Amino acid sequence: MIEERLSNFLNNEIREASSYHDFIGRLYRDLHEYTLRKGKRLASCSTLLAYEGFNKEVDDRILKVCVGMELYRHSILVHDDLVDEDTLRRGESTIHVKYSQEHDVRFGDGLAVFAGNILYTLALRAFNRSGFASDKTARILSILNDAFQAVNESQILDLLFEYGKPDVNEWYVMASKRAASLFKASLLIGAVLADAPEEDVHLLKEAAEHIGYCFDIQDDIIDTFASEEQYGRRPGGDLSKNKKPLHIVYTYSMTDQQQLKTIENEVHTCSLDLNKIKKVISDCGALEAAKNRSREHADSAKKLISKTGMSEEVKNSFVSFIDYVKESLDWYK
Repeated sequence: MIEERLSNFLNNEIREASSYHDFIGRLYRDLHEYTLRKGKRLASCSTLLAYEGFNKEVDDRILKVCVGMELYRHSILVHDDLVDEDTLRRGESTIHVKYSQEHDVRFGDGLAVFAGNILYTLALRAFNRSGFASDKTARILSILNDAFQAVNESQILDLLFEYGKPDVNEWYVMASKRAASLFKASLLIGAVLADAPEEDVHLLKEAAEHIGYCFDIQDDIIDTFASEEQYGRRPGGDLSKNKKPLHIVYTYSMTDQQQLKTIENEVHTCSLDLNKIKKVISDCGALEAAKNRSREHADSAKKLISKTGMSEEVKNSFVSFIDYVKESLDWYK
């Protein structure tokens, strides 16, 4: 239902853009393709479930808001792809790469900046046209704006950490503004629009933070420890950029200087030997320490969700998702 409305929304934008310039119309067609690539739709589905959990039913207004959530999520991804110099997103070219191939890198990079901004403005348009009362719309736009500020701050810290060795507390400052901010916005927007009691909104806010931590830690472990078949692309991308996932942060404090030198030498070579790095992370206990943190956050999130007044069906849906993330940690060794 969300994808159908997302496609219709963007088709309207394509028609309008094409009416005044063919190239802008083409860009909107590419954004349509980019946002509708196969994905999990975690952001919009979290909004939908939170709304249904308190409202007991789904209506067209919340589906329009879910369109906005997907546009918001992809505005972040376009910029994330650019900053991380990723060439693929879900098996296809990223926006900056696609347009760099047509002209040059400056053109592709600049276009991606503006395209990400466009997707954010389209998200605001979808929210404003949802049909909810103006006071509710104003509140959810404030939630979205806070999340957008937070995720940009997290990206800055993520970049900064590539040039240093953050400790666990610093990692959590960064992570509190990364996936945690997306899950907070997704859950709170659904709950607020469904007139959830304020105590439940606060419970979901805390639960969303734990879900974000749990998800971030697992996602980073996948990037290092998954096979290419499991991951869908070559693993080790984060480490090749000298990023600092939690399992690397733990490695700093749990291993000796010789092993750290092994990691640093590999990171700064053109041919990254991921197996050497994985062995150091595993042998010193850093991988298990990160997994345990993710599991703790998963359990905390489930307890908080169980305390809310959402329907049992929706609570079970969230718990099943959290359990899936938690249990998947055992796949990577």
